Amino acid sequence: MAYNILVAHGGGPTAVINSSLCGLIRAAKESGQVGKIFAARYGAEGILKNDLIELSNAPEKMIALLMNTPASAIGSCRRKLSEADFPAVMDCLKKNDIRAFFYNGGNDSMDTCSKINQLSLKEGLDIRVIGIPKTIDNDLNITDHSPGYGSAARYAAISSAELALDAAALPIHVVVMELMGRNAGWITAASAMASRLTNCNQLVYLPEVTVDMDKMLADIENMYAEGKGLLVTVSEGLRAQNGKMLGDTGIVDGFGHSVPGGTAAYISKQVMARLNIKSRAEKPGLLGRTSMPYISPVDREEAYRVGRSAFDYANAGLSGVMVAIRADRQGAYKSEMFPVKLSEVANVERKFPLEWISGGRIQDEFFEYVTPLMGGNLPAYCDFKVF
Repeated sequence: MAYNILVAHGGGPTAVINSSLCGLIRAAKESGQVGKIFAARYGAEGILKNDLIELSNAPEKMIALLMNTPASAIGSCRRKLSEADFPAVMDCLKKNDIRAFFYNGGNDSMDTCSKINQLSLKEGLDIRVIGIPKTIDNDLNITDHSPGYGSAARYAAISSAELALDAAALPIHVVVMELMGRNAGWITAASAMASRLTNCNQLVYLPEVTVDMDKMLADIENMYAEGKGLLVTVSEGLRAQNGKMLGDTGIVDGFGHSVPGGTAAYISKQVMARLNIKSRAEKPGLLGRTSMPYISPVDREEAYRVGRSAFDYANAGLSGVMVAIRADRQGAYKSEMFPVKLSEVANVERKFPLEWISGGRIQDEFFEYVTPLMGGNLPAYCDFKVF
């Protein structure tokens, strides 16, 4: 007997979140066991309002476009569901005869997914609940990495290398580049690839290590004095030793998290005011998670497979699990999917390993980890200064 399914997106979009949606839809259609395929418009908001899009009859031509479409084709939100919201959620699932629910998101979304699974069990409903991992921050627990990160890392690596070359070509200022990452520095760490792709000076600062501003400025002054130009890459959530974010906006998002912003601008002002060195602040911001020209083909392919695996798990009767990725970096890179309990990933934030950070430098172990995820074929640059 055919059953209905519902998919929703939560949190910040990525360059490949729609690839997971594509994989899920195709697997559902190919199974011959699904009646209606619903998508919640703007994530949890759509579920609460019963505002659903039926994708069952969407033409394959449109489904195929998902693989080349960044952000979320069905919309997302930063709505943290409260206990008062769950009756409306369950009512939506019952009203539309949903037998499998898929939530694509990060830590908070996996928590929501876990709670919906628990409520379904409590009410005796036959609903399979599956989490689909997604976060450019790469901070989900257990999974080797999260879909969305490889592309964000590739963007950070190449764009920082381009900025480093610009800084070295006209070494009259310090360039400070701010990258996304409130509590975890995985994206900013990828920007350290600039010092490997170019012969330019670079310092890297992640939120896992608080900053002594006096020492940071001393390091900047000493490295700038070498006359090769200097790129400083920082995470937006970088904190001072008192624990306060350097770029704290004072705003809190829908998940209750402090919203960072202006970290590069703050550091640049300090460089100019205290060192009397010209400085520029650069912030690609959302471009770092929605850039299709810099997309990682490995990331896109894995995102698609994660979506297909999510449906396969539900169709096999699994519930209360998230799709995770196991990677093998011995020889040619390869990966496989496996299920983990939602309770083991919900609200657990995986930070960047401290042993991979050393005095403004990122250790080789990280590059062995991240390079395959960025999809290879990183650019090579001409530099006559080392000819």
